[in-house]
Amino acid sequence: MTRARRSAAPGGHLAGVGRRLLRVAQKHVDDAAARGELPRRDLRRLPGLRVRVDPEFCEAVARHFAAAPRRQLGPELAARYHRFTEETLRHFALLVRAGVRVAPWPGPGQPYLGAADLIDRLTRTGVLYVYLTRSGHGPGAPDPDHPLCAPSGVTVDGCPLLHNDVFRAVHDAFGHVMLGASMGVRGEFLAAYGHLAMYSPQVHPVIFTEQVSQICWFFYGPHLVDRTGRLPRRGEPGWIHPTERPYPEQKLLPCPPGYLDRFTASFSEEAG
Repeated sequence: MTRARRSAAPGGHLAGVGRRLLRVAQKHVDDAAARGELPRRDLRRLPGLRVRVDPEFCEAVARHFAAAPRRQLGPELAARYHRFTEETLRHFALLVRAGVRVAPWPGPGQPYLGAADLIDRLTRTGVLYVYLTRSGHGPGAPDPDHPLCAPSGVTVDGCPLLHNDVFRAVHDAFGHVMLGASMGVRGEFLAAYGHLAMYSPQVHPVIFTEQVSQICWFFYGPHLVDRTGRLPRRGEPGWIHPTERPYPEQKLLPCPPGYLDRFTASFSEEAG
């Protein structure tokens, strides 16, 4: 069964910083489209998209991610990751252009209670806190051989950021803040899908692995099922609150055939 829901009205959530993010993001897409690097896209329409969440698909993605070896980095995937980090650094420069100051989060735990808290505090302060990879990165320490765990060359407040830290910042800004997307599964899907519009198609499979696969594992992973193989719902015995769930491993694996198309088909502008 598929559940569908329409998000907030296009642009209705945007305050000052959100409008600035939208402005620089749209110019980025328009300029890249003029060079033939990206398809033309009106980013203002993204927040109003209808999002369909198919639990069976999510569980299949989660099982595949859980069973996959930790590292499957061939030349083609390495090239995709290299381009992905280059494009992500350009997005980081757009953040600066929009007047956002990125800072490492100094406190314990996550910097924000959720998307609403993130949007409110960024709007009021202009500061986007990043939960550093070294503070939380799945089981064990970050893998130094993972492309996203390499130094990005960006330093903020004396703290060198990894490529994964830079991606966390731009994902929060251009996914959650600009689109008004929640941090539940539907909002995370919208944030990932919306951010795809700013990346070249060559790196979309990387975003599927780094975002969609990990989202599916976090919300639908086999580690969450009960003895009968069923995922308990909120309030039922065995249900685990998201704040008590482990982070997924950051694996290196190619996107399975058909998965990306099936994910993008989850979004539409249909009425209702």
